[in-house]
Amino acid sequence: MAKRFTASRDQLIGDPKFNSKLVSKFVNCLMRDGKKSIALRVFYDAMDEVAKRITEEEPLEVFTQAVDNVKPQIEVRSKRVGGATYQVPTPVSAKRQQTLSIRWMLEAVRGRKGRPTALSLADEIVAAYKKEGISVTKRENVHRMADANKAFAHFAW
Repeated sequence: MAKRFTASRDQLIGDPKFNSKLVSKFVNCLMRDGKKSIALRVFYDAMDEVAKRITEEEPLEVFTQAVDNVKPQIEVRSKRVGGATYQVPTPVSAKRQQTLSIRWMLEAVRGRKGRPTALSLADEIVAAYKKEGISVTKRENVHRMADANKAFAHFAW
């Protein structure tokens, strides 16, 4: 049977300015209603703002480090055993780590109302680079939850 679709990471090419696949993936997740040019403009405006705020690093390196700082190493998954549901800590694959970090950063950006998206995105990137902010807090909460449920790790089979 023929494959019905191709995963976006197989077709993904680098963005026009930085030629980075991570940026392309982020812009695709940022995009609403297929308006990629607007998403690109928002992202590049945010990167210009990041470059103004953090002058000692390249903005792409700051962004990459921010995404890495948000990536979770372990998460909890529900596992039903003998009529009871347990939160079992499981390691996270590299692909899911990237997906979760992008998702959490965009949730934090969209949660900040009353400011332009580019400025909110720049705030979140800088905060994540400094290991603070909403998305890093979310990651710490996930790790804390996994640590609290370490007793159920033997259910991870």
